[in-house]
Order: sequence, then structure tokens, then C-alpha cells
Amino acid sequence: MSRRRTLTRLAGGMAGLAAPLAAPLAAPWATRSARAQGFPDQPVKMIIGFPPGGTVDTIGRLIAPPLSAQLGQPVVIDTRPGAAGLVAMEGLARARPDGHSIVLGSAGALVVMPHLLPGMPYDPLRDFAPVSHVVSTPQLLVVGKHVPAGSVAELVALARARPGKLTFGSTGHGSTLHLAGELFRLKAGIDLLHVPYRGGAPAVTALLAGEIDMLLVDIPVVMPHVRTGEFRPLALAAARRIDALPEVPTVAEAGVEGVVCEGWYGVFAPAGTPPERVAVLQRAVAATLADAGTRQALAALGGVPRSSTPPQLMEHVRDEHARWGEVVRAAQVRLN
Repeated sequence: MSRRRTLTRLAGGMAGLAAPLAAPLAAPWATRSARAQGFPDQPVKMIIGFPPGGTVDTIGRLIAPPLSAQLGQPVVIDTRPGAAGLVAMEGLARARPDGHSIVLGSAGALVVMPHLLPGMPYDPLRDFAPVSHVVSTPQLLVVGKHVPAGSVAELVALARARPGKLTFGSTGHGSTLHLAGELFRLKAGIDLLHVPYRGGAPAVTALLAGEIDMLLVDIPVVMPHVRTGEFRPLALAAARRIDALPEVPTVAEAGVEGVVCEGWYGVFAPAGTPPERVAVLQRAVAATLADAGTRQALAALGGVPRSSTPPQLMEHVRDEHARWGEVVRAAQVRLN
């Protein structure tokens, strides 16, 4: 595949992106007046910005039932894939700010795309009311069975022997998975070719088929294939190893420093949602994540459950916005 054809494909893909668990259930900003007013009094719509089978969809469908039980109303999944999550966030920004529409937001549309897309249809720092963190997922570097590399060192050597030939997939041009791959490329000093897809599930399917060579991806979406041996895990893009994959080294342990990439997911409501309703939603998320069964299910996927207060989530968004902006500039990532 030529680079010109690849860039055309990237552009087409775009057309289609730790707070403690025991966050106080009665934070100073929280009141119980909304519950007394009967909120929620109808089903709550949870917008998901990626196709079924990907990380965001998997997490959303896992927490929706216990969250429904906490709220006393069904939490209904509303799938709106496209543009690395941007379509979903734009939909939330335009939703009625009454607390009955929320999104399971991720980093791509909140802290990466603002650095890449002029004229964003929303302001990620002003158009949303943060509710709570949900889970963090360190990213895992995996290769397909067709790639003759059993370690990061062997993968780097292979890439240097075949500059520009090895491919890595992502959930879209400008997504956090794209930038994670670019960060690995920069830190390892190698030349890789990026191939975007419209979600984690299509990217995984491509790796299974041998269309691409590697992914630096959130653990939940690839864990089943790691367990069956379809994918070979080489390293974890985290500061330390995790219990779900104790034998897998960090990228730093494998010899490449400075590659720490974490997927994180949080619940957001539209800006202007009454604070007392945000408080009800936050308490429901915290109670959901305090449930041992939910925690175990998320941990089995390689996730780290973590609730937070709205101010803590907003601070995290601001910090990540600044950090990924630096990566965008260093990798000279452009939308085409």
C-alpha cells in the first residue's frame, strides 16, 4: 500500500476518535434534592461513540445494568460511532441538559481531537458537565501471529530492517491509539505505517486477518485473543505491571523508555445539567464501581475501576489535554 493511498484511507476514516475508587458518596458539592424531585423519572440514555465490540462499548454494556439498578431507571445504550468518538460527544453537547442523556467519554474526542481539528463542533472544556471517572485501561502492545517477533527488542529490530513496512492499527486518525503508536514509534526510533479503523473491533479483526502487524490498544478489546494465543502480547504501556497479565513487562522494562499510554473512560452530561442531578449520577456511578462483581468484571478485562468527583474528572481532562497536545506536536500529526 503506497503512503499516498494510505493517507487517503486515513482521511476517509476520519470522515466516518488515579482518583481513589472510594470517592465520597456525599461530597461537599452533592445534594439529595434531585432524588426528592424524582430524578431520574425516565430512562437514561448512555451514548457510546464506537462500534459494538470495542473497549468503550464493552465497558458501557458492562456497567449499564448495575447503573440502572442504582438509578431506578433503565440505562439504554445509544451507539453513535464515528470520528474517534467526536460524533457521540457532539450529540451530547446538543442534548437537553436534564441529566437523562450521558456519554461514556474517552480521551480521543476530549483531549486529542481539539489539537487536530480546527472548528471543533464543541468545546471539550466548556460544553460538558463531568460526572465521574469509570475505569482506566493501560494499553497493551500486541502483534499478530504472522509477525516474527517475540519481544519488543525483536519487533524494533524487525522494523529497522524493514523501515516503513510494518503497520500499526488504531481506532481512527487522531485517536489515542493512533497517538500511542506514534509515541512508541518516536521513542523506539523506528518507522511504522499507521492504518486507521472506525473502532477497536474493526482494528482487532484486521489484526486477526493479518491486514496489519500490531496494535497498541486498550486491554479489554484484545484480552480474549491474548488468552487464545491469536495475539502475542509484547509489553504494557504502563508505569508498572498489572495482575491480569503479570508475565508481560512494561515497555520501559522491555527497553523503550517514555511510553506510558492509558485509556480512560468517564461519564459526562451536557453543560448546564443541574448540579444536584450531576450529584445523583455521580453517586450512582460510585456505587456501581464499589460493587465487587462489577470491579471483578472490569479487572478481568484488564481495567482499573476508579470513580471520582466531577472536579477531579475535570482536572484530569485538563492535564491530559496538555499532555497529548505535546505528543501531537512532537509526532507532527495532521488531519488530512
